[in-house]
Amino acid sequence: MSPLERRRRVLAYTLLGPGVAFLLIFFAIPLVNQLWVSLQTGNADDGFTQTWNWSVYPDSISHFSEQLWRSLFYAGIATVLCLIIAFPLAYFMAFKAGRWKNFMLLLVILPFFTSSLVRTVAWQTILTDDGWVVGVMDDLGLVGDSGRILATRTAVIAGITYNFLPFMVLPLYVALEKVDRRLIEAATDLYANRITAFRKVTLPLALPGVFSGTLLVFIPALGDFINAELLGSPQQYMIGNVIQSQYLIVRNYPVAAALSFVLMAAILIGIFLYARALGTKSLRESVT
Repeated sequence: MSPLERRRRVLAYTLLGPGVAFLLIFFAIPLVNQLWVSLQTGNADDGFTQTWNWSVYPDSISHFSEQLWRSLFYAGIATVLCLIIAFPLAYFMAFKAGRWKNFMLLLVILPFFTSSLVRTVAWQTILTDDGWVVGVMDDLGLVGDSGRILATRTAVIAGITYNFLPFMVLPLYVALEKVDRRLIEAATDLYANRITAFRKVTLPLALPGVFSGTLLVFIPALGDFINAELLGSPQQYMIGNVIQSQYLIVRNYPVAAALSFVLMAAILIGIFLYARALGTKSLRESVT
C-alpha cells in the first residue's frame, strides 16, 4: 500500500470515527442494556436479578396485544390521512405556487417552532366539550351520542395526523420538485391527458417521497403516547402509553424493555414488507 493510499484510509477512518462512536455509545450499548434488563425478574423494591426470562416476550405480547394492534391501526390511519392531505399540498407547492413557494414552505415547518406537547395541549383546549368546534360539529350531526370529541379515537388519530403532517409534506415536496417538467410535457405531446400523465409520469417519480414520508410518519406515530394521553382516554391508549406506564409508574422494567423490543421488531418487519411491496427497484429507478 502506497503512502497516499494509507493516508486516504486513515482520513476515511478518522471521519467515520465520531459517527461510529456516537452510535456505539448512544444506540448500541443502551440497546444491549435494554435486552439485558428485559430478561430479568424481580421488582423495583427488592431489585431485579438476571434469570434469562425469555417468556417475558410472549407474555407481554399476549397481555398488551390490544394496545399493540391499536397502535398499528392508529398509526396506519394517520399515515394514510397524512398522505392524502400532503400530496395535493406538496404538488401545488412544487408546480403551482410560484413566488409563494418559500412562504408555503415556511408555513409547513412553522409548527416545528413550538413543542409538539404544547401543540397537542392547544388541540386539547380547542376540542374541549364546551368549545366552538364541538358545538359546530354537533349542529352538523358529526358528533356521536357522547356529545364530545375528546377522549375518542377520532381525536387521537386527528392529533397524530396533525403533529406528523409536515414529515409527509417535506419529502413529497422534495421528490416532486425534482420531477423534470419536460417528461410531463412529453407525455402530453404523446396524447396523454392530465390524469394519465400524472399516473404514468408524476406519481412513479414521486414514489421515493411517498416511501420516505410514510416511514417518517408511521414509525414515530407507532410509538407515540402524547396524543393518546392528552386527547384520548385509557380506552385509546397505545403501546407507547403502556411502555411509559411500565417504566415510570408500575416500574416493571423487564416488561417495558421487552415491549420496546417488540415495537422495534414490528417496525423493522413493517419496513421490510413495505419496501418489498413498493419495490426497491422501482424506487432506485425513480431516483435515477
